[in-house]
Amino acid sequence: MPLSPSQRRYLRSLAHDLHPVILLGAKGATPAVVKELDLALDRHELVKVKLSGGDREQREAQITYLSEGTGAESVQQIGHTVTLFRRNEDEPKLALPR
Repeated sequence: MPLSPSQRRYLRSLAHDLHPVILLGAKGATPAVVKELDLALDRHELVKVKLSGGDREQREAQITYLSEGTGAESVQQIGHTVTLFRRNEDEPKLALPR
């Protein structure tokens, strides 16, 4: 289920004080990174990822790869940092507005 604009705005406000949990290196997004991100999303639901260098197209490709690999949804991207959200169906930690 896609996020509504009010839910996206709420998640952006929560993500403001977060620090990146996943830092991508020179190799960029790899299957090992997707696995670690999957674990982080299970635990936190809302995660910031610091993308590796490169131009805009490379960063967009990394975001797409991470989102599709984990089933997460991109909440926002500012520069080299992207915030991803995926609801933990077993134990939801964040209550989203309707």
